Amino acid sequence: MLGEELRRVSGWEERHRRLISRLLLILIATLIVDAVGTVVIYLAERHSHGTDVTTFGDALFFTTAQILTVSSSMRNPLTPLGRVCDVLLEMWAVLVVAGSAGAFAAFLQDAT
Repeated sequence: MLGEELRRVSGWEERHRRLISRLLLILIATLIVDAVGTVVIYLAERHSHGTDVTTFGDALFFTTAQILTVSSSMRNPLTPLGRVCDVLLEMWAVLVVAGSAGAFAAFLQDAT
């Protein structure tokens, strides 16, 4: 019985391919959102008075931190476009966490 369960856990089935493809899709989409968000934040914030985003690297750090942690050590964007972009980045982050959890839940449910 233990051997059978170990084979089920270590085997590569269609559900494994589905999980990997879903997670890869989430990763690729997140990289695209990060790139677009970086450009938008950079263009919107770079000339604002009092902003912490003055270089493309600052924009990349801010955008990536927003996606990964829904937070950043930098001041929030100061321009209306930057603020809208920031909210969309945070919404993306929450949706990705929920989507990833759903992908894992579907994977585990298929295992039974």
